[in-house]
Amino acid sequence: MDMPIITAVVLLLAILLTPILLIRLRKRWVAAFNLTVTNRITSRFAARLQGFGIVTHAGRKSGKPYRTPVNVFRAPEGFLIALTYGRESEWVRNVIAAEGCKLETRGVQYQLSAPTIVHDPTCAPAHRRGRFHATFNLSTTPLGSPSLLPSLTSPSQHS
Repeated sequence: MDMPIITAVVLLLAILLTPILLIRLRKRWVAAFNLTVTNRITSRFAARLQGFGIVTHAGRKSGKPYRTPVNVFRAPEGFLIALTYGRESEWVRNVIAAEGCKLETRGVQYQLSAPTIVHDPTCAPAHRRGRFHATFNLSTTPLGSPSLLPSLTSPSQHS
């Protein structure tokens, strides 16, 4: 008589836990696919297109240099970078630990400092939790030639 109860409990647990496990595995699979396939493709053009960039950072433990394609937007004092996979992504943790990184966007390299994680609850209403992004201060002029510094104001502010 105990066997049917144990079987029923195990079956019930399997039914309840399967969707949770599948969602977690799917997220990890998508992240792994993007890391190995999508990032290699987007890395070829991300440094030159508006709205994209390449963050160059070092591993926290290994010191190995990494290049990560990101969505990047201008801010009055620097840049905003969308944290597509959240604030626990390895590249985000590396940049926070190093207190900065290099960013190449629209063909210009910048040294960024003072990373700050910001949660915007008004973004992404489909997720109902909002989105995270990182803000960075522009710590120097663009690497290379100071004359290449694009204006950090919006085009509407120019006369």
